[in-house]
Amino acid sequence: MAERTLATEWGFILYEDALAGHAGEAWFSAQHWARQRRLRGGAGGGRGDTWIVTGTDGDWVLRHYRRGGWAARLSTDYYAWTGLERSRPWREWRLLYSLYKEGLPVPQPLAARVRRHGFLYRGDLITRRIPEGRSLASRLQTSGIERLPWQAIGASLRHFHDAGVLHADLNAHNILLDARERVFLVDFDKSVRRTPARAWQQANLRRLRRSLRKLAPSSVIESSAWGGLLEGYCSG
Repeated sequence: MAERTLATEWGFILYEDALAGHAGEAWFSAQHWARQRRLRGGAGGGRGDTWIVTGTDGDWVLRHYRRGGWAARLSTDYYAWTGLERSRPWREWRLLYSLYKEGLPVPQPLAARVRRHGFLYRGDLITRRIPEGRSLASRLQTSGIERLPWQAIGASLRHFHDAGVLHADLNAHNILLDARERVFLVDFDKSVRRTPARAWQQANLRRLRRSLRKLAPSSVIESSAWGGLLEGYCSG
């Protein structure tokens, strides 16, 4: 297996040749997949515009990077060009690639694209969809809080932290559970690897707790669910 960078008329595509030997611009077009009747619609959670594409070897998730917060007032999907290796699609693809090869529960990256426009660029990312994956946020709406695998979630987060992974947007929408209740993390935009340290790890957990408080009663989260998550984290 080898990593490949393909130059296109407008920019570059990054992919692993064993997975995507015929990657091209059309891969990143929702209209292209819609014409082939392989576009199944949007996928919840994550940053940007996200679609599900029906593939011959499993479904894919196609995501177009979009700005959030105050920056979106200036531009919805253009970013300042500071070099290919520093672009958001390249950094996320490379991080996912390393984590996936190490066996951490993340989506398998397929391809990334950058389209440059002078001093600006736009970006896209394709990953393999987690089969039957549902976000923790979605499960909180349909399952009893006590029935969710909080200890497994905590143990999984501990594995990521031990590997030095700081998820930049750790929230209930970016934690997926599959049909076997296995835990996955998705959407690693702006995430990094750093030396494990209690300070940033605890701050990361507090970010998740704030997300959970918005979705479920604080008393329940604090008394049962969050306690189970911390128990799994400490023993993970």
